[in-house]
Amino acid sequence: MDDFGFDRVIDRRGGDSLKWNKYAGRDVLPMWVADMDFASPPAIVEALHARVGQACYGYPEPSPALHAAVLGSLQREYGWQVEADWLVWLPGLVCGLNLACRAVDGDVLTATPVYPPFLSAPHFSGRQLSSAALRQQADGLWAWDFTALTAALQPRSRLLLLCHPHNPVGRAWDADELDAVAAFCKRHDLIVCSDEIHCGLILDEGRQHLPLAMLDADIARRSITLMAPSKTYNIPGLGCSFAVIPDDALRRRFTGVMRGIVPHVNILGLAATEVAYRDCEDWRRALIAVLRRNRDRVEAAVAAMPGLSVSHVEATYLAWIDARALGQADPAAFFEAAGVGLSSGVDFGLPGWVRLNFGCPRATLDAALERMARACAGGRSEGERLARG
Repeated sequence: MDDFGFDRVIDRRGGDSLKWNKYAGRDVLPMWVADMDFASPPAIVEALHARVGQACYGYPEPSPALHAAVLGSLQREYGWQVEADWLVWLPGLVCGLNLACRAVDGDVLTATPVYPPFLSAPHFSGRQLSSAALRQQADGLWAWDFTALTAALQPRSRLLLLCHPHNPVGRAWDADELDAVAAFCKRHDLIVCSDEIHCGLILDEGRQHLPLAMLDADIARRSITLMAPSKTYNIPGLGCSFAVIPDDALRRRFTGVMRGIVPHVNILGLAATEVAYRDCEDWRRALIAVLRRNRDRVEAAVAAMPGLSVSHVEATYLAWIDARALGQADPAAFFEAAGVGLSSGVDFGLPGWVRLNFGCPRATLDAALERMARACAGGRSEGERLARG
């Protein structure tokens, strides 16, 4: 399982890591931003060394080899036949969310809780955002509430922002759920921007990611699919992603709002992306095994912590934890005081919850879970003492 050294602890303190610098000088384990603590695939590191060794860093453009690597991966993994002309290269997926909001003339709709840029991109783009809550089923898994989503529609709603697989609730939407989303978009004449950045991180065995745009020609025509190697291969700092936009007119609107604002992707991001999609499948499969092990460890440990519960994580390396029963006004601050830095549910549109990143070596994860368990046990005891007066 660990031929690639996934359990080797890399000291990231004191450098340029946003994740670790947030708690510089404090004994807090950072388990917040979606940035894994694993070394990137050796093939990517080798490719970066080779590209740097050329010693000439002029303006780049995507090469035929890069297009072949991406299109080959989409065909191999999903059976998705994508034309090179459909690809729009971007310096980051969040950039793509903001561009989609600008390219579609109308208001924006999404479902919460959701990745924070879904909530901020419409505002930055001068669009009105409306949202509906996902619902949690009896089995703990999250599902769509199309009655609520329909009620949230506004007269000028034209764009649905979809997170697939979903961050933070960890769902890998199945074909029936995606069919329902597609039918909703067709019924209400919506363009859909599908953030599929975690598509390479399906953890449940026997499951397969299905790109929304593959459902049929109509949903493909009204879709902007955003993808990137950054989460799967742990290269977010290299800033390379792409949009797949089959419809010519929609693609022209999307590229039109980029002009003069969005820079080209940097040369190292392009080099890493080519190698990631062409040469790193063995590494990705090993990563999935490690993340599955870590996921199972988190789910078992959290289930034993008083005041917490977590739904099953089908995809991503992010656990969405219900901390409302702790009785803490700010659960993220509570755990930070205990030495574990988690993302606050407030940022995702759902107070009382926290998100834990388990993309890290086992020693780091176990230390964080031990700190959380001690905090929960102490927090409950203190709560009971106060209740008794």
